[in-house]
Amino acid sequence: MNRLLATLLTATLAFSAPVAAIAGNASFILDARTGKVLASENADVLNHPASLTKMMTLYLAFEAINRGKLSWDSQIVMSKYAASRPPTKLGVRPGGTITVREAVYGMIVKSANDAAAAMGEKLGGSESNFARMMTQKARQLGMSRTTFYNASGLPDARQVTTARDMSTLGVALIRNFPKEYQLFSVASFNFRGKMIRGHNNLMYRYEGMDGIKTGYTNASGFNLVSAVRDGNRRVVGVVLGGRTARSRDAQMAALLDKYLDRASGGAKLVASAGSKPQPAAPVEVASAADDGDLPVPVNAPRAQGDAEAIPFALGYSGTTVPLDRPAALDKMGKGGKLQASSSGWQIQISAAPSAEAAQALLAQAKTEGGAALKSASPLTEAVGSGASAVYRARFTGFGSRDAAAAACDALKKRSYDCVMVGGNS
Repeated sequence: MNRLLATLLTATLAFSAPVAAIAGNASFILDARTGKVLASENADVLNHPASLTKMMTLYLAFEAINRGKLSWDSQIVMSKYAASRPPTKLGVRPGGTITVREAVYGMIVKSANDAAAAMGEKLGGSESNFARMMTQKARQLGMSRTTFYNASGLPDARQVTTARDMSTLGVALIRNFPKEYQLFSVASFNFRGKMIRGHNNLMYRYEGMDGIKTGYTNASGFNLVSAVRDGNRRVVGVVLGGRTARSRDAQMAALLDKYLDRASGGAKLVASAGSKPQPAAPVEVASAADDGDLPVPVNAPRAQGDAEAIPFALGYSGTTVPLDRPAALDKMGKGGKLQASSSGWQIQISAAPSAEAAQALLAQAKTEGGAALKSASPLTEAVGSGASAVYRARFTGFGSRDAAAAACDALKKRSYDCVMVGGNS
């Protein structure tokens, strides 16, 4: 009976588990005065926000300040969890404190992941609860296809957005917090005697640009949300999935050059930045860290002099760096299936539309699962055929139910879905 239930559950998971969003290039140029879409390419296709996520963390921080829940001098305790977030970060030790002002500057200028996590814990009690607040606020703003699972944009299998949704958030920041929004144009700040400089390079050289945020993951490519004022014209642009920081910036500049003159003048911003309701779709994606500390994806050409394409050692202490095309975790068998024992207990964390996407998710999960997954073997398994095929992402090789349960518990703490299947008893 138990085996029958497990078989039924496995079959259900193959078709109901979240499916990976395959990030690709998208762009969106919005007239923020009228809501008119000036240019759009793949505007409603799911992509990974990376550090664009911090725009929402900052939105909720500004909201808390304006409501009197926080002041600029309020103290935020850096928890052990927040302090352990991978670079880029401010580097405050566990138990130390930062002010709200320092956290905000840290997120805007340095894209500090520890500051974002600490702010999330301050406002939400825990980062996971804060992420639910972020997603709820996204829905209130009309961001129908965005889902947040952390405050920083660091790896989470389900954190997705669209170019249209990010333009909505950009306009909301400008419209609802005009005073605080001015901070997005800050190029550097002094943090306890050390000058920290930003890397939104296009903003520093494009006339009229006063924000907003860059982002990068191996899965997403190079992302950028930009806002430009030209007299009474106000335009918000989004580029997702750039191959390099330089090409992303060039694409944004070209779009703005072409469409800025087509925007209308006016005194007010639109109430909702061109949001377009879309049917909700469960997704599962693999993402990475902030753009300031990760390399250009291995299959992308490296631009000469690219300030954001900083070479980065994969062995950097305390940092998880998923690969764009992960090295094989085990030798590949026929049909693209990873060789692993199918006996004993298994755990399934997702299903994806391609073997490569499933492998990427498994590679990331194994780095985050720690000791509980040390002896586990990754396994992808195709279900269905043709366009309807999905690929289960599983770990095998657990000697007991308790070992499989421990692995699931470890992954759930990292916001992965996990279900145990199989077993010989």
